[in-house]
Amino acid sequence: MTADPTPEETAGLLPEPMARVLGDYERHLVSERDLTPHTVRAYTADVAGLLEHASRLGCTEVTDVDLRTLRSWLAKQQTMGLSRTTIARRATAARVFTAWLARTARAPSDVGASLGSPKAHKTLPPVLRADEASDLIAAAAELADDGSPIGLRDVAMLELLYATGIRVGELVGLDIDDIDRDRYVIRVFGKGRKERSVPFGRPAARALDFWQRQGRPHLQVDGSGPALFLGARGKRIDPRAVRTLVHQRIAEVPGAPDIGPHGLRHTAATHLLEGGADLRSVQELLGHASLATTQLYTHVTTDRLRRAYQQAHPRA
Repeated sequence: MTADPTPEETAGLLPEPMARVLGDYERHLVSERDLTPHTVRAYTADVAGLLEHASRLGCTEVTDVDLRTLRSWLAKQQTMGLSRTTIARRATAARVFTAWLARTARAPSDVGASLGSPKAHKTLPPVLRADEASDLIAAAAELADDGSPIGLRDVAMLELLYATGIRVGELVGLDIDDIDRDRYVIRVFGKGRKERSVPFGRPAARALDFWQRQGRPHLQVDGSGPALFLGARGKRIDPRAVRTLVHQRIAEVPGAPDIGPHGLRHTAATHLLEGGADLRSVQELLGHASLATTQLYTHVTTDRLRRAYQQAHPRA
């Protein structure tokens, strides 16, 4: 199977006016929307695919793209066997793009405003039980008993991910000054650089203290800057290293589902709700813009309760 062409490769196949607008749009995403590089690349790739489809239909400029073109592009995605989730994401990317075209006077109207998309299936995310979460951190702590800087760092990261439910991008973006030890709170910059404060507990505080006093100084180099968590070479740790760590440690917990950092985020939210936290508070802790996003976790906890009831109640 051949890989999809990159946005750069696709742009080279587009008519020059389309390629120019695509470049402007990418610069807009980077400089004005303050999106992550991964999100910018995903949006750019989706729009590049749309424009390539439009050019195959005879369009030479973005003003030639109409609602029929958008719908035929989505229909093509469906015939290719792409998931409803992917098609829904690409429809969103198309709407964001056409809205930008209209807002910046590159198009006379927003042709994507009435573009529909299939609703993505909301699958219940796998989460750890409370004992599995404890075993995960205990396994990492056992490996850190020798006092190795990497081991102390790994324990601190796992404790903080589970304690706060922050995203992996938010974790690696933390600076030393973002930790408020007196109030047990971290300052997090989420999507769109929106700032929020997230509390953490004493186990995470102890792990952070061990890391900063006994681990970080051994990895710190001149280019470390204020980064809280450092990689083996002393620079700010990469999200991929955190994902690898979580998968490796999860594999050491018998019977636990294979989850990554986002799975720990799901786990933290689920355990908060099961412990009695209200939905609005969990929304604020996770940094969700919409309460509807947080409500997914109520389905998780309800499903767990239903299974427990069916297993334990004599009249289930």
